[in-house]
Amino acid sequence: MDAQTKGNSVSTLQWEDYLVIGVMLSISASIGIYYRFTGGRQRTVEEYFSADRSMSVVTLAIALTVSIVSAVTLLGISAENYAHGTQFTVLYFGILTGLPFIMYFYFPVFFELRTMSVYEYLEKRFGVKARLLTSIANFLHLVLFTGVVLFAPSLALEATTGLSGDMSILLIGLICTFYSTVGGIKAVLITDVFQCVLMFAGIACVLGVAANELDGGLSNVWNIAQKGERIEFFDFRFDLTIRHTWWNMVIGGTTIFLSYYAVNQIQVQRLLAARNARASQYALLLSAPLTIALGSLTSFTGLVLYAVYKDCDPLTAGQISSFDKIMPFFAADRMSKFPGTTGVFVSGVFSASLSTISAVLNSLAAVALEDYVKPSCHRLGVHFPDEKATLIGKVLAVVIGFITLAMAYMAKSMGRLVETALTISGAIAGPIVGIFTLGMFIESANETGSLVGMVTALSIFLWTMFAKSNPAIPNLPLSIDGCDESALHNYQKVSEPTNTTQASPDFYLYRISYMWYSPLGLVITLVVGYLTSLATKRIFHKNTPEPDPNLFIPLLASRIRRRRRDAEKTTNSQLFVLENRR
Repeated sequence: MDAQTKGNSVSTLQWEDYLVIGVMLSISASIGIYYRFTGGRQRTVEEYFSADRSMSVVTLAIALTVSIVSAVTLLGISAENYAHGTQFTVLYFGILTGLPFIMYFYFPVFFELRTMSVYEYLEKRFGVKARLLTSIANFLHLVLFTGVVLFAPSLALEATTGLSGDMSILLIGLICTFYSTVGGIKAVLITDVFQCVLMFAGIACVLGVAANELDGGLSNVWNIAQKGERIEFFDFRFDLTIRHTWWNMVIGGTTIFLSYYAVNQIQVQRLLAARNARASQYALLLSAPLTIALGSLTSFTGLVLYAVYKDCDPLTAGQISSFDKIMPFFAADRMSKFPGTTGVFVSGVFSASLSTISAVLNSLAAVALEDYVKPSCHRLGVHFPDEKATLIGKVLAVVIGFITLAMAYMAKSMGRLVETALTISGAIAGPIVGIFTLGMFIESANETGSLVGMVTALSIFLWTMFAKSNPAIPNLPLSIDGCDESALHNYQKVSEPTNTTQASPDFYLYRISYMWYSPLGLVITLVVGYLTSLATKRIFHKNTPEPDPNLFIPLLASRIRRRRRDAEKTTNSQLFVLENRR
């Protein structure tokens, strides 16, 4: 029986593997049930969405890491390094460059306000229109992104169990919706810790089995990768159309991580679950090396898989249909020799998706409650039942769970995992970072400027995302010279999906690397927003009162407070002089 048939129609899991997967799912569900019936029993929205601000530093640090490290990371980044080399790993420098901005500029503003929804900030700074526009854009971003995240583990289940991709998506989505809805953010955060361990364990199993397969173990992987032209970190060409360079990975990585950590409802909601600001900062500092370690280990796994299959590439041989399936194929092809290891791998991929999706469901439910349901009740003159707020939040989480399920079925036609996920993040999250940055860093920015700036950036990059073609990417050297006849049974010239019905790629904007979407979206929002604010200040915003200093970064806030104190002193002095004259 050929490997493809083995991977797709016959289960390679043994009873030990099913036991591991069953225990993992049972523990995840049990945590949700436990937190439903302990503590404050979720009587308040504060407990359900913010854990009564009682979470420890280590728990938060792990939760911050796993909420952005998904199955897209485990499967997609390993595939990226396998097929296209290590240039992508430079992305993780973005965490180091972005971390100081998050800690000292963005986070202090949110911690001072202590809002349930980060978009309340925009209403205080610019008005309700800016809040709704950004909230809706974020909702679109997370639903699209989560669809890709939910689709990713179905590749692993399909390869190792023979279960269809559609059934895999349904199973994962229902389990995740259950425990994140029942247990609230406490269950999500505690489950994140358990699932983080499983992610590392899953990667360790892949590396352990690969070391057994390779002559000399893992010690020769780097040399093999160099010979296969996989090692590349310093491509300094400054050409916006090149897919991955040092420049777009560092600059794009910085803005992407700003969008994930600085102004994202998921991460801010977690950071505000800490006891105080110092604990939140410690959690943020601890999460950075954890994220880099997990990402780097996944990248190295891609090189290891290349070392295993350098002489018989499964995609070229027709055994798999995309590089995203290379790790699940390895699990089905090689790991079944060691009972239990495939179960740990599948559990790790499951965990990577469960942690991200549960974070999204909990945060989107909080946003929907605060940004849509409560304001709608107020505008309609309907009394909002505060005592039912937690129940309404749970219903919203279930509804959003089913919406993401629908998006996951669509994700099958979206192309490569990592590129799709980061394209979505860049096109939408870049302008979102832009409008928050405009509000916090530029005192003269106003509502009209913020709306025009963000709409301009969103229009450009959403159009680009949906209109551009999806051409096949040239791969680094791959070989099938070492394949036996059974492996070549399905051999055909295979390329990753292309879309020839969309707009011509000759237009320069369509040829720009997806890694530039986020930084360009940020810059366009800032520049257009600032210029529009200057142009409309005397027309629409003549008598606008000065905003609260707490809405600006600490340095600017201090300057505004000092200016106000000086103005008050001047006014008092003038009044004193007038009174003496009288």
